Order: sequence, then structure tokens, then C-alpha cells
Amino acid sequence: MSYFSSTIIEDIEAICSAGQASMCYFYFDFRDTSKQHLNNLVPSLLTQLSARSVPRCDMLSHVYLAHDGGKKQPSDHSLTECLKKMLAFSEELPVYLILDAIDECPDTSGILSPRGRVLRLIKELVELRLLNLHICVTSRPEIDIRDILEPLTSSRVSLHDQSGQKRDIVDYIRSVIYSDSEPIMRRWRVEDKELVIKTLAERANGM
Repeated sequence: MSYFSSTIIEDIEAICSAGQASMCYFYFDFRDTSKQHLNNLVPSLLTQLSARSVPRCDMLSHVYLAHDGGKKQPSDHSLTECLKKMLAFSEELPVYLILDAIDECPDTSGILSPRGRVLRLIKELVELRLLNLHICVTSRPEIDIRDILEPLTSSRVSLHDQSGQKRDIVDYIRSVIYSDSEPIMRRWRVEDKELVIKTLAERANGM
């Protein structure tokens, strides 16, 4: 999970611990196929939302019973509709939905890519216009993602050109290059290490 998202989650967790909000989050990871698709995302969100809410847990149980006690696999549509009902259920508390690194969801060719399906879900959730729902999405500025999300956003923050973001990238690369984790790097000259740090930082493109 990115540092940016983890910081947001930590702040919101403090509010949730005080009983003033609920939260669910999901991290897309190109290295893990179980964290790349809509049918990974929605069940995770349903589980998180139902964990601390009896009414929402009952909604999930209804889906379970409607599919022969779990013997039948519910469709993506059934699970998505359940998610919408959970989010629309008013406990008079804000609900925070954090989706991190959506650009790592595959953008394969076809009628609708895995990323396209996730973007469609986000659009549908925003268009519910639920006053208690707050959605935060982090991503590289890929064209298809910007085309869908920019018309929906009330606030957008770009970190690519922020000095703090660049400094964090340099600090992270430096910590790896000068660590003892890789024996081969211990034999590099200081000037070579600094060149690697400079080159990687410049090519990181803010990420």
C-alpha cells in the first residue's frame, strides 16, 4: 500500500475507533492476481463493512442464503447491489472508501477490461450521491482513469510534482542503496550509488 493511502487510513482509523465513522479499503497489486479484479474488490468491501454493523451483516447473510447457503456463487451484479445497499444504509455516520493504486488493475483489451469494470463501479457509487459516502482513489494519471474519474471528483491532488513526494522517493531509494540488504551494492563506489539514486529518482515520475 502506498504511503499516501496508509496515512489516510491511519487518520480515519482514529475516527472509526472513536465510533464516529466506518471505513473499508482495498489495494490493487499487479504482483498479486487476487488483488486485481472487481470480484476481488467487492467481496473484500462487503466483508469489511459487515464486520462492525449488524444490519449490514444481515444484508450479506441474505445474499448467502439466497444462493443456497453459499453453495452457489453469487454474480458480480448481486454482490455489487449488496454493496450499494450497505453503503446506502444510514447509521448517521460517514463511510470512507479508500481504493489504492487502481492503475495496477489490468487494462487488458476486450469489451470491458478489469480496470474498466472497477472504474464503472466507482462511477455508479459516486452517482448514488450518498451524503455519508466519501471515496478516495489513488492512481497514476493514466488516460483512461482520468477520463472516468476527473468529471466525478470534487477534489483532486497531484503528487507527481510535489517537492515532498520527490524528496520521499529519493530518501527511500537512498535507504535501499545504502542498506546492507544487498551485498553487491556494498561494493559500489559512492559516486556510483549517487548516480543510481539520481537516475532512479528522475525516472520515478513522482511514483
